[in-house]
Amino acid sequence: MLRAVDHTHDARLTSWLPSANEPDCDFPIQNLPFGVFRAHGGAPRIGVAIGDRILDLAALAEADLLGALDQPVVTACRAPALNDLMAWGTRAWSELRRGISRLLAAGAPEAARVERCLVRTDDVALELPAHIGDYTDFYASVHHATNVGRLFRPENPLLPNYKWLPIGYHGRASSVVPSGQAVRRPCGQLPPKEDAAPVFAPSRMLDYEVELAAWVGPGNELGTRVPVAEAERHIFGLSLLNDWSARDVQAWEYQPLGPFLAKSFATTVSPWIVTLEALAPFRVPAPRRDTGDPPPLPHLAAGSDSRRSGLDVVVEGHLHTGAMRERGLPPARLSRASARGLYWSFAQMLAHHTSNGCNLGPGDVLGSGTVSGPTSDSLGCLLEITRRGQEPLELPSGETRAFLEDGDEVILRGYCEREGFRRIGLGECRGIVLPALPV
Repeated sequence: MLRAVDHTHDARLTSWLPSANEPDCDFPIQNLPFGVFRAHGGAPRIGVAIGDRILDLAALAEADLLGALDQPVVTACRAPALNDLMAWGTRAWSELRRGISRLLAAGAPEAARVERCLVRTDDVALELPAHIGDYTDFYASVHHATNVGRLFRPENPLLPNYKWLPIGYHGRASSVVPSGQAVRRPCGQLPPKEDAAPVFAPSRMLDYEVELAAWVGPGNELGTRVPVAEAERHIFGLSLLNDWSARDVQAWEYQPLGPFLAKSFATTVSPWIVTLEALAPFRVPAPRRDTGDPPPLPHLAAGSDSRRSGLDVVVEGHLHTGAMRERGLPPARLSRASARGLYWSFAQMLAHHTSNGCNLGPGDVLGSGTVSGPTSDSLGCLLEITRRGQEPLELPSGETRAFLEDGDEVILRGYCEREGFRRIGLGECRGIVLPALPV
């Protein structure tokens, strides 16, 4: 089931809050993403981003401005995280979205009361949107998989299973951190040279990965499957995700069981979850499969929804070094790609994840894997850009980078644009690299 375009997406719709009507605003009234914020000394509260403000849903409930909703949904809006609201499903999400849109629309009779429920984004801290029970990272970009494969297997870059199923691995939910939290360079076993023993040392090949995260809504019981045609009922929305990676540690440890300590030290997510309903105008057909590619097996076949099962979400990776900050230079954009090129959709990822009876729950995270495109300016990690460090890139500051250095800040940005609709954004996902602890 795909969300429909309705009056809440109308490009002519404006808000009584002036900042929401600015043309370059990530959070116009057509967006209304959900997150969690904390005022100084206060408890976490659920909010909705609008312009340069946050609408406090608990305050709306206290002011009796959510009266049209079922009481359990209103109670979920008072919670300190989004998990309870995520569990209620598409009908509750749609009713809440329509109600918030009406309250924020230009001419709303309740505007003065609603305004008292707004807080300035700059005055609060943004938290993780939900309690993350589990985190799985996929490998859904065929461009990324092919580029990385060529570095290690030039004659056979894609493994035989890639076009049959969404490849993934279980990540570490406990080390998922919110945007803005610094990330410490990890230590690990580095590959040995010739016949020498490996060494335990700080990673010398620290990398980022530009990704999208799908946040699970209603879960499924252990031992049951979610059909691909129903999978989007189980997805609340999308945010940005940076899967930090120690490539030298990864090269040594990943055989035969895959990523472990090279990935588990940190994963950063952006604070705002843009709902699938807000993304409805930006649906696109599923990527065209090459001649000779196998058709998806029945549990992954999207059917008629394949005409709109893709999402044209643009994601960018930016780098801001310490020297650039000292000189007042802006971050350098290293990549720009669209999720419309993903070989596997989030619906297929979720359906495959549950195909063996694995249970998912509200707040679980599914990462897309690095979102890369077919061109040199659309590569979503340094491993691809620098060809495993062999071809360092030159930055506008005159510096070069093969991999990340201490003090580097990685900034991911995302947005959607389409003629006839308002541009909406996913905001930013930031993280700065701290030096490793002494060995």
